[in-house]
Amino acid sequence: IGPPVCGNLGRLNPVSTAFLLCDIQEKFRDAIDRMPQVIAVANIMVKCAAIFEIPVLVSEQYPKGLGKTVSEIDVSKATVFEKTKFSMATNEFLTHLEKIGKKDVVLFGVETHVCVQQTAFDLMTKGYQVHILADGVSSQRKVDREVAIERLRQAGCFVTTAESILFELLRSKDAAEFKPVSVLAKTLGESLRSADSSDDRRSKALGHLQKFPKDARGE
Repeated sequence: IGPPVCGNLGRLNPVSTAFLLCDIQEKFRDAIDRMPQVIAVANIMVKCAAIFEIPVLVSEQYPKGLGKTVSEIDVSKATVFEKTKFSMATNEFLTHLEKIGKKDVVLFGVETHVCVQQTAFDLMTKGYQVHILADGVSSQRKVDREVAIERLRQAGCFVTTAESILFELLRSKDAAEFKPVSVLAKTLGESLRSADSSDDRRSKALGHLQKFPKDARGE
């Protein structure tokens, strides 16, 4: 009996990996479901990239109208691409990605069923291995996010989470990056708990408003 046959496991290595931050912009802040979680995850991934020296590529959809990347995320050391097409995979973007020689990408941002999904499909057709952060993507409607994640999985993307990526890149407690990555993992957990609480309060407030007629809210 020979060794077990494994399919593509999607293992990540810092040397071959790039992080892609898709359209986490100011005008989407109040429109996207779970936006605080998306911002928290993106923040951690940018900091993770600095630890492992992983390039970060950022897209901004029509920033003149939709604003720049939210202020909580420091993209000063990232490469930022403006776009009007939904996919991040513009000619300029693809040229840069090919130039830096990374074949594995970790993708997060908004909206899952539009820009994120189209970016993933475009990159997969060009031979890139795409990892989607389930806790780092969202849409205006929950159903759009959920169906898009399932479709991305069916298409061959690796669906994972931010913390899973942190420790997969780390591999061992003996790694030089163990301490700063452990701090990031703890910060991520705290940030996500805080974001969940914020979303709960927002949902309750919206539910309360829905009990009143429109004119009671000045509409």
